[in-house]
Amino acid sequence: MPSLILLILSAVVTLFLRPHHASPDFIRQPPRPIVNTPHDLPESYSQQVHLSLVGKNYMKVSWVTEESNVPSIVDYGKIAGKYDSSATGETTSYRYFLYTSGEIHHVKIGPLDPATTYYYRCGGSGPEFNFKTPPATFPIEFVVVGDLGQTEWTRSTLDHINASNYDVLLLPGDLSYADLLQPLWDSFGRLVEPYASKRPWMVTEGNHEQEKLPIIYPEGFIAYNARWPMPYEESGSKSNLYYSFDTVGTHIIMLGSYTDFSIGSDQYKWLVSDLAKIDRSITPWVLVLVHAPWYNSNKAHQGEGESMRIAMEELLYNSHVDMIFAGHVHAYERFVSLLISIILLLKTRVYENDIDPCGPTYITIGDGGNREGLAMKYKEPSPSISLYREASFGHGRLRIMNETHARWLWHRNNDSTSVVAEDVWFESLISSHSCSQKIKEKVPQHDEL
Repeated sequence: MPSLILLILSAVVTLFLRPHHASPDFIRQPPRPIVNTPHDLPESYSQQVHLSLVGKNYMKVSWVTEESNVPSIVDYGKIAGKYDSSATGETTSYRYFLYTSGEIHHVKIGPLDPATTYYYRCGGSGPEFNFKTPPATFPIEFVVVGDLGQTEWTRSTLDHINASNYDVLLLPGDLSYADLLQPLWDSFGRLVEPYASKRPWMVTEGNHEQEKLPIIYPEGFIAYNARWPMPYEESGSKSNLYYSFDTVGTHIIMLGSYTDFSIGSDQYKWLVSDLAKIDRSITPWVLVLVHAPWYNSNKAHQGEGESMRIAMEELLYNSHVDMIFAGHVHAYERFVSLLISIILLLKTRVYENDIDPCGPTYITIGDGGNREGLAMKYKEPSPSISLYREASFGHGRLRIMNETHARWLWHRNNDSTSVVAEDVWFESLISSHSCSQKIKEKVPQHDEL
């Protein structure tokens, strides 16, 4: 009898619940040109302003000035035009062939109150900006978008993101697509400033951030590390290319696809240590971002994340990571099985290329609007673990409602509108009885950022 039920359910899935694609009447988005965003204000004024979380109740403000004698100071307060607090920081700059960057400023401000709007000014003069801090308790909403670039599709994606409130943006690599042309880093910073100056943007590197050249720049990531420093030291990492942070009951790990991840490497040892410190009673949700996807049914970038998966997947599985987001492939794909969902009444997950109710959910979201266009070709037939896949530009939103449930929305860009193409609810692994028993067996080492 159980075999008959399984056979019937399998037939239902095959006939009616096959992996989703866009509707036949949906027209794929054509390529769009690169957007060049100039700086029209005085050279002493801040530009390319963006925020990042840096420890509990603190924020880092980063910006660039063309003049070199502008102080690294941020004045801020809770009333527009009235700044009752200030903080000073540091500056850096870099050279890349004949290009010399402006002065890059980084200032840590705080402590800040949660769910509060602050007004701030950079460098002692110039325009006023404002941001809102993340809440102290659930719910919290993350925007997730990869491979952003700076095309007209990028601008469309950013406008769609900005149309609804969110708390933190997560970007799994490939920011500016400068690819050695350093002025494009400046243009990208100016393009995203209206958004990244209002909410913290937490990023990890992609292949387009490498900018390596043998002998001259063998290590790469010069522009990325100077312009987008993340809280790696606060999380015990030795490199800006991988780190972690906590916010509102969620531990988020940003891994580096383009620095050594092999067993015994610094990144691997750091990951082991970081995972051991997680206390699921404090952070019931654990998310991971990485650039090259470990699971991928698109014909683009096949197998590029496989060696990293082999090295690290077991670590993440044993630590009961809830979701893993990737970019790199310029399309959207979610890995999960509806058949086993029907049988077990839950959204199942993946481990070692197979269904596992205690494994992570894998989502590829490299569809921000890059200049290279969409990855249109998929492997056929679709793997059984791939439920939804579509080559369209867009972004995702993860709203974690409480300790047990989260809602995931994938928004497809459809010219001037943002269309919700997928709407899925997930349960945290800590809320699964069979999985939570394994989690509770682990004794965490408390070490708050």
